[in-house]
Amino acid sequence: MSASTIGPPRPTTCTPSHAARELGLKRGEFDLAVHLGHIRTVPDDAGGGGRRVVRAEIDRLRAREGYQDTLRERVRVVGTTEGASLMEIPAGRFTRLARLGLLVPVKWYLNRYRAVVWLYLAEDLRNFTSDTKNTHLLKGRMPENLRGQLEAGVDLRARNWRGRHLGFLLRQAEDPWIRAGAVAAFLSAVEIADVVQDPYDRSYLHRFRPAPPGQGSSGSPAAHLAERITTAQDADEIRWLRSELVHLLEEARAVSRAPRPAARHVAPTVRAVARPVPPMAGTVTRPTAPTLPAPSEPGAERAVARAAEPLLELPAPENRPVTVAGGPSGGPLPRPPEPKDEPVVRAFEWHATPTAPVAAPPSARRGHRRAEQSPTRTKRGLRAWLRGRRPRHARV
Repeated sequence: MSASTIGPPRPTTCTPSHAARELGLKRGEFDLAVHLGHIRTVPDDAGGGGRRVVRAEIDRLRAREGYQDTLRERVRVVGTTEGASLMEIPAGRFTRLARLGLLVPVKWYLNRYRAVVWLYLAEDLRNFTSDTKNTHLLKGRMPENLRGQLEAGVDLRARNWRGRHLGFLLRQAEDPWIRAGAVAAFLSAVEIADVVQDPYDRSYLHRFRPAPPGQGSSGSPAAHLAERITTAQDADEIRWLRSELVHLLEEARAVSRAPRPAARHVAPTVRAVARPVPPMAGTVTRPTAPTLPAPSEPGAERAVARAAEPLLELPAPENRPVTVAGGPSGGPLPRPPEPKDEPVVRAFEWHATPTAPVAAPPSARRGHRRAEQSPTRTKRGLRAWLRGRRPRHARV
C-alpha cells in the first residue's frame, strides 16, 4: 500500500471517566451501565485492554429527553432492606429468596465490619414482583423443597454473581484470548495450571485475566474474603469452567499462537585442559657448578684451564706465645696491637704495657655444629692495670 493512500477516518473517542461526566453519572453507575449494555464501548486502539466511548454514542444518549433520569433508574441498585420494602415483603424472606438463587445480585462490597453487602438491581426486583408465577413465593408458606435447601445451608448468591459477571465480561470480549482470560478469572491458579500445562500459553493467558473487583490490600483478610467470592467453589461449577476454558483455548490457538522466545544458538565453550605444574627452580642456598664457556668461543681454553685449577686455601692463624723484649723498667717490651686499636696501643706504649693479639677461632662449616669457641680476651683498661701495680697496705 502506498503512503498516499487515505484510509477511513477514525471515530472520535473519549475515556470512560470523561464520558461519565458528560452523561452526569457516577463512575460506578457508568461501569454498571456498560456491563448491562446500555452504553456501547469500543476497544482502545493504543492497546492495554482498555475501553473507550465513541463520541457518537454520547450524542445518541444525550439526544433523548430525560436521559440522565432514565440511565440512573436503569442502573439503580438497592440493598436487602430497601429491596424488601420495594417488593413489600419482610427482609428475612428477601434474604431467603436471594440465598435460593431466585434474586441475583449485581454488585457487592465489604462494609466496615468485613461483612458482605449484596446489591440488586431495582429493575430486576420490580420485574420479579410483577410476575404472577412468583406470587406464592412472596406470600404464604415457603414450599417444602425450598425449605429443605435452606436448612441444608445453601447460598447461591456468590455463584449467581460470578455467572452474571462472567456474562458481562464475555459480552465485551472480542478476541478469543480475552474470552479465555475472562473464564480463567474465576478459576484458581491450581486449576489453571492443570488445564493449561504449556507455560508460555499460561503466561500469555494471564495477561488477559481481568482484575478482580475485590477490596483490600494483598494478603489482608478482606482480600482473602474477596478471593473466595470471585473464585469458583462448587465442583460442578469448576468442571463447567474448565471445559469452557479448554474450548476457548483451542479457538485462541487456532487464531494466534502464544509468543515464545527465539531459539538462541550458543557456540560450545572450549574448556581449558589441566596441565602439570612444572618443577620449582633451585633455591638460592643450593651450590651451583661454575658455568664454562663453549670451547668454540675465543679464549675458552684458558677459561677452562683456569676453572679446573684447585683453589689455594689460606692457612689458619696460629696461637703462639709472644716473646717480649725488655722494657725500660726491666719488663718485656709491649707488642704493638692491631691498627684498629690505635688509641689503646699508644696508651700501652707510654706505660710500657705488653699487648698480645688473640687469634679469632676458625669459622664453623655450614650445616655442621659450630666448634667450641676459645675464651675471649678480657679487656682490662689502664686504670685496672695501674690499680694492680699499686702496693696494697697490709691489714692489721
